[in-house]
Amino acid sequence: MPVIKANAYGHGAVETARALIRQEVHHLAVFSIEEAIVLRQAGLDGSIVILGPCFPQQVENLIAYNLTPVVSDRSLLEVLAHAARSRRSPYPIHLKIETGMNRLGLTHNDLETLINKDTFPASLRLEGLMSHLADSDGDHCNETDLQIARFSKALTVVRNAGYDVPLVHLSNSAGIIRFPSAHYTMVRPGIMLYGYHTLPSTVPAPELQPVLSLMTRIAQLRLLRAGDRVSYNGTFIACRPTRIAVLPIGYADGLNRRLSNRGVVLLRGQRVPIVGLVCMDMVMVDVTTVPDAVVGDEVVVIGRQGGEKITAKDIADWTGTIPYEVLCAISPRVPRHYRHSS
Repeated sequence: MPVIKANAYGHGAVETARALIRQEVHHLAVFSIEEAIVLRQAGLDGSIVILGPCFPQQVENLIAYNLTPVVSDRSLLEVLAHAARSRRSPYPIHLKIETGMNRLGLTHNDLETLINKDTFPASLRLEGLMSHLADSDGDHCNETDLQIARFSKALTVVRNAGYDVPLVHLSNSAGIIRFPSAHYTMVRPGIMLYGYHTLPSTVPAPELQPVLSLMTRIAQLRLLRAGDRVSYNGTFIACRPTRIAVLPIGYADGLNRRLSNRGVVLLRGQRVPIVGLVCMDMVMVDVTTVPDAVVGDEVVVIGRQGGEKITAKDIADWTGTIPYEVLCAISPRVPRHYRHSS
């Protein structure tokens, strides 16, 4: 069940979903009902599972758009049961078990109470059981092994209560690679779909290829004299005659402001440094070493050019974060263009 929440980690949820469906994927996961409705309104059918919380006032839309909720508390179960009473067949739900993340999830006692055959709502059908790994990309396996054991215990409780749950899923991207025992009947690839993982270097991992490139173009070229200042607050001062390029991309587009005076981009196959503060809509780079650069030249922020490349992980390392945040930060106002392999 591919995870395409947060606009498919910045890649564009609708087109990503279409590409996955072409590969005969039957279940998709998003975080919110609002994200799922966007997919439905784009004409996408099939199972869409809502990983995040569902509030009582959202249940009407949930059912109207045929979305599958993940239930983490008893109060939602009661609201869903009431709303689904008039349907011809029981409405599918997944239960989420708390196994160590201490975020959303049912406790073991909650689970035992909910799955009592005498009290479980007849208008609902237990289609899935899930939890979430908190440390599958950590240096050690102890906590993950403990979570797997707790989840397996919960699954046994459910099966012993007489439920045949077809969709049992625990593993995220790191779990898929590192913990085969946690695959159950379904897995939830997230960041690995887009060509990244965050596993320690000591863990064998497949060679993944990033699928996204982020590019812009030179809007203007300027010649600076020694002593000229660049951008807000003049944090960059030219120490020699310097040629800079103005790029129409800024922190409103997802270019992290922490890249000010420290990040690089690619121009004509060379790395050129960001100078001055990243602005909301623009940024300046020093192109003195690329004398043939002209207005309109393509500039790569993430991706390959010539023999050089910059990845979301590189940017994450420069800014003290993770590739997830770098990708998810790419603003909806940035146009997306898709290339489909044959």
